[in-house]
Amino acid sequence: MTPLEETLLLCAAAFFAGLVDAVAGGGGLIQVPALFAVLPGAAPAVLLGTNKVSSIAGTLAATVRYARAVSIDWRWMSVAATLSVAAAALGAWTVTRLPAAFVRPLVFVLLLGVLVYSIVNRRMGLSASQAEPHRRGEAAYAAGMGFYDGFFGPGAGALLMFGLVKWFGHGFLEAAARARVVNLASNAGALGVFLAAGSVDLTIGLPMAVANIAGGYVGASTAIERGAILIRRTFLLVVGALIAKLAWDLATGQ
Repeated sequence: MTPLEETLLLCAAAFFAGLVDAVAGGGGLIQVPALFAVLPGAAPAVLLGTNKVSSIAGTLAATVRYARAVSIDWRWMSVAATLSVAAAALGAWTVTRLPAAFVRPLVFVLLLGVLVYSIVNRRMGLSASQAEPHRRGEAAYAAGMGFYDGFFGPGAGALLMFGLVKWFGHGFLEAAARARVVNLASNAGALGVFLAAGSVDLTIGLPMAVANIAGGYVGASTAIERGAILIRRTFLLVVGALIAKLAWDLATGQ
């Protein structure tokens, strides 16, 4: 495969990753395996860092699109985002000191519980709760998910969206918008660590970023037009795919 063919293939993966990520999170399920498959000779840290370049661009595009259509409390979301940046950077630094593999079984159980609960409670998130959300709790939860995103990553978006819907009273559409803001911040925190370590390939990351921007904008626009039902269905598919991947990794010892 020529370098041009590799780039085109990765850009296609980045577009679809951005689309899925903008709706319900989980774009890493597409983009990260594509990077490892197309560039098997590259160092894993470089591939993960390059993934963050693309991801942050697509998340930014999705955030802008959501901000035009969904009411976001920017005062409190800025607090949540700031905490998430710091927490993600701490998580990314921690993973260089500690193995993240021990987290996988716990996340598998958590995601399985999220899937079962979401299926049983079929109306969850289709409309926002009338209760006033606990903003400080929401900011603290965002920080926790930011740390997890920097430390391990898989399932962070799904767990964030579930928490925003279940514990803080948002509908799926509002949760998707807020999750993009927090995700943007956590990606920035983790990317800063990867850049400082020199673990980023911009020759691949920048073209993928353009494709991810397009996918993120299309995904957010589709979610806004189709509403909470589409987001819920995509959310369930993403959680199911994450559970399958983690189960495979546990079974094969990866």
